[in-house]
Amino acid sequence: MQKLRIWEGLGTGAEAVEGAKSWVEHHLAEARARVSELVGGKGKRTVENTLRPFDNAQWHLRMAGSQSGVMFMVHPEAGVRDAAQELSQVISAEGTALSLNRDVYDALVAVDVSGEDAATKYYMDRVLLGYRLSGVDKDEATRERIRALADKMTELSMSFSRTVQDDVRKISVEDVEDLRGLPEDYLARHGVKDASGKLVAEKPVVLTTDPPDMSPVMSYAANAKLRRKMYLAYMDRGYPVNKQVLLDLLAAREEMASLLGFRSWADLATVDQMMGSAAKMRSFLNEVEATARETAHKEFEDLEAFVRERDAKALPLTLSDARFWEEQFRRERFDFDSQSVRPYFPYEQVEAGILATAGKLFGVRFERVKEQGWAEGVKTFDVVDTVGKDGVVGRIYLDMHPREGKSKWFSECGIVGGMLGTCLPEASLVCNFPQPKRNEQNPEIFDDPGLMQYSDVVTCFHEFGHLMHEVLGGRQRWAGQSGIATEGDFVEVPSQMLEEFFEDPDLLRNFAKHYQTGELLPYETIARMTRAAAHGRALGTLTQVMYATYSMETHDKKATELDLDALLQEGYDRFSLYEFVDGNRMYAAFTHLVGYTSNYYTYLYDKVMALEFFAEFDHKNLLGGPTAMRYRREVLEPGGSKPASELVHAFLGRETSMKALKGWMAKEFV
Repeated sequence: MQKLRIWEGLGTGAEAVEGAKSWVEHHLAEARARVSELVGGKGKRTVENTLRPFDNAQWHLRMAGSQSGVMFMVHPEAGVRDAAQELSQVISAEGTALSLNRDVYDALVAVDVSGEDAATKYYMDRVLLGYRLSGVDKDEATRERIRALADKMTELSMSFSRTVQDDVRKISVEDVEDLRGLPEDYLARHGVKDASGKLVAEKPVVLTTDPPDMSPVMSYAANAKLRRKMYLAYMDRGYPVNKQVLLDLLAAREEMASLLGFRSWADLATVDQMMGSAAKMRSFLNEVEATARETAHKEFEDLEAFVRERDAKALPLTLSDARFWEEQFRRERFDFDSQSVRPYFPYEQVEAGILATAGKLFGVRFERVKEQGWAEGVKTFDVVDTVGKDGVVGRIYLDMHPREGKSKWFSECGIVGGMLGTCLPEASLVCNFPQPKRNEQNPEIFDDPGLMQYSDVVTCFHEFGHLMHEVLGGRQRWAGQSGIATEGDFVEVPSQMLEEFFEDPDLLRNFAKHYQTGELLPYETIARMTRAAAHGRALGTLTQVMYATYSMETHDKKATELDLDALLQEGYDRFSLYEFVDGNRMYAAFTHLVGYTSNYYTYLYDKVMALEFFAEFDHKNLLGGPTAMRYRREVLEPGGSKPASELVHAFLGRETSMKALKGWMAKEFV
């Protein structure tokens, strides 16, 4: 495995900052050298003397950018994160300069690829389309304005993300009885004891908006005021700073789209995607809404009737009460208490189970590497092929628990871009699952096993789907096609497809064992759990339509006419059957507005494909049979070497439809 990691040997403080700068400067210099090689080439333009140096330059930019980006998300020291943020802006500017380099574009256009393989032809088509969409064919003044706007958008995007990353809100609970309903291990973690049925704490309990603190409150806390307080604290992250940052970013994107000849950013951002246009996006979202609405109303009517019988004063149901009452409904309607399965999902056990599941499904083995990552607790594994003779095919890093200054989301991040015969892919998961704590006297046992909610386990499956796509798709001839390099609105298919495996009883029982007794999670409990989980799918789908519509509308309207708060409430009023909570400013921490921009529809679009893919597997033997390997070969391994539509046809042999999505949402009622 190549030694190509920014954090190795960097030390801390100023030494780490200088090491990071040296790393980036090296790769930028290499990228510039490859561009000079390309532009200075003599004679007939060929794939080897033109496309090859261009691809190598792109690889060096990716090396500089991906690792700096990860360090920005995860490094324990604020000073190093500051340096990583600045370096990311420098790298982005370098990428923009390359995208506007007319000499490079002219050289690439002159290459005859008619005799090349399909992957190379497709790569050249995508590269040239990217250049045209960057404005390379505009006049010099326009290109300079595009360059300035690109730099501004990078700066604003980084600022937005950093504000969210650093903005951990805290709430103080003065009356410990307000914590009634929360799991015992949660209470113990926060210094709360049970004295003969009475909750006792020596001082006010401080909770944060980090997921391991926030999520249980929203699902289990019986006190509605505490739930609302946590909800508003979570939804207020990034506010007020990010409101203006977002408006400035949207204005810059609008101007960029106009300079490039598009009606709106939403049209620009979809033209090179599977979707194709903002109009098609709007039509798709309307179709999903129509598919979900009838079932969603039935789900909500059942839930509302349940609440009316138990606590009529809790009506009308608000967004801050949604998860709590859904949990209560599932307990009675399906005889399923989600707390009851948490003892079967201690973090370390889940991690081992997912590694084993992914290993068997994808034909690989994960070998632990005794090597320090960027922070204590980051685990490193080599990925070894077990179905061929390829040996090690990549490396992964698992950074799975909250840490001061670390990104608060759940993400997969590429680190080293793979290239066939040159280097192997490396990627990481950056997550915020509960942190297990070992006993100081006896490290073999846990004082806190880090029990996960079943929804956490689903999220873990999801992110691992991305990881396998990055690694198994990371050995292409062209670096620009390696890993998750498909159209942007296909990237969530492998992750959402893997989520569906969570419901298989035999698969779950391979790792879902009670952390104290070793008892396997009972089949009847799994049956109740999966049926309970199906309730609310249509409501959740409408919420996703709302998020997607908000993302689209903010990028499809004039920025000067945008009222972010009014548009948000309008979206909730249209799509959510729960009552809006005043003070909800989720847009200020909605980092997908930075990453996916207008294209949050991707999650729904890819859900349709993911469910169709999952239906191809033998549900009596998910990990066996030929389908799993066919999926690896036809969907994951091609990376971005084929159009995503070809990957879909290769695996399904047909177009997708709404049938699987509709059946998935209506599963409870079948």
